Amino acid sequence: MKKAMIIIAMLALLAACKQQAPHSILPEGCVLEEGDLVFRRGNGMTSRAVLAVDRHGSYSHIGIAVDSCGTMMIVHAVPGEPDYEGDPDRVKMESPEKFYSSLNARIGEVRRLHDNRAAASEAARHALEVYRRGTLFDHDYDDSDTTKMYCCELITFAYGKAGIRLTDGKRHRFKLPGMKPICCILPSDICNSRMLTKIISF
Repeated sequence: MKKAMIIIAMLALLAACKQQAPHSILPEGCVLEEGDLVFRRGNGMTSRAVLAVDRHGSYSHIGIAVDSCGTMMIVHAVPGEPDYEGDPDRVKMESPEKFYSSLNARIGEVRRLHDNRAAASEAARHALEVYRRGTLFDHDYDDSDTTKMYCCELITFAYGKAGIRLTDGKRHRFKLPGMKPICCILPSDICNSRMLTKIISF
């Protein structure tokens, strides 16, 4: 019995050692530019729910690269990722490495607006303004009201302010259990835009 307990303890220790510590999946040497769009597929229920309705996409979440005092950061609207106790769901700004933490990302991709760096930079500045005004996450997914925003709404709003219509007004109607009917933009609508060029996928 004692020998069996020792073997069980050793197996549990080995299993714990095999579990990887959280790390960034963003490849080394990947240089982001203002306005780059960063996509990821997460690990949780929210990610699975998005992918269940987004039949044409591989990603469940999107953010935009911004220049914050000379440092490239990611602005994105996200639920369920509080930075502290009581932190509301909101538009956040964090490092690319944190955005692509293995805790929240399994795969990722970077896309860039081609042939219009000025518009991409302007879109990034508008996204930064949305973050700075403390915008909350839009759980109603209503892009007619910009006082709150969900991830795709943030991106189309910022690029729209820069004169770029990434999705040509495309919307999807569906109903999730326990929620009222939704009409919203999905990550694939942006990712598949002909205005974007893939920089890297990983």
